[in-house]
Amino acid sequence: QLNAVAVPDGVDEANVRKRLLNDYNIEVGAGLGPMKGKIWRVGLMGYGSRMENIDILAKALKQLI
Repeated sequence: QLNAVAVPDGVDEANVRKRLLNDYNIEVGAGLGPMKGKIWRVGLMGYGSRMENIDILAKALKQLI
């Protein structure tokens, strides 16, 4: 399962995804088709959906945006 998260206006979504992967080892999918550049696709299953991992993602996004 995935959750679609709106990319805030003015944010370079591709750069944020790249930094999440390189700096935090967090992989977030890009929007596809008409949603390209407008959303991130965040997985909601298994290990990645544990509360501590959600907190890490939230803190990383706060630093990058």
